[in-house]
Amino acid sequence: MCTGRVDLEHVLRAFSKGVDGVFIGACHLNECNYITHGNYHALTMVNICKKIMENIGLNPERLRIRFMSGAEASLFVESVNEFVKTVKEIGPLGKVEGINKNALKAKLEAVTQLVPYIRLVERERLRLPFKSEEEYNNFFTSDEFNKLFNELIVEKLAISQITSLLRERPLSAGKISEYLGLAPSEVSRYMNTSSRQGLVRYDEGRNCFALA
Repeated sequence: MCTGRVDLEHVLRAFSKGVDGVFIGACHLNECNYITHGNYHALTMVNICKKIMENIGLNPERLRIRFMSGAEASLFVESVNEFVKTVKEIGPLGKVEGINKNALKAKLEAVTQLVPYIRLVERERLRLPFKSEEEYNNFFTSDEFNKLFNELIVEKLAISQITSLLRERPLSAGKISEYLGLAPSEVSRYMNTSSRQGLVRYDEGRNCFALA
């Protein structure tokens, strides 16, 4: 199967099921068997996913992509063993990062709900003309990418996390801040935006927020 078929949703599903790390093995760049350059699409997906993981408080080293050919069995074994060692050193998903089970579930559900939107953003704004791993890595660690990520994804991701939490039960702004690790001022801003969009409402009797 072409690595280009590996979707962001596949990675999120693995983490949602409690997997501590995800390893993706791809063909060498510029050596695509299907002439689709699917391995570049996979590299883009991995870089975006790592940024999202960092944003929601997960260690991005839990996701890794390595490029190799079918004839490089020793490289595959070496790469997987190294990754397994790294993941074991990091520790259990969520627990090490200080994210409780309910908050982790809400965060991963929130990202999953945004996958169609993220695919659109990737296709329209983040699909690159570069043809080397170095150029890709330079872009995805650049101020330009950070600006685009903040502009296109951060607010939608935060609001999606909030609505995912509220789907379970109404919560105060303080509890939302605690669960998601957001500053109270950020929660206030996102709640105002969510209220204007008709997504949430404030229950004065219970002094908390609920889905509209």
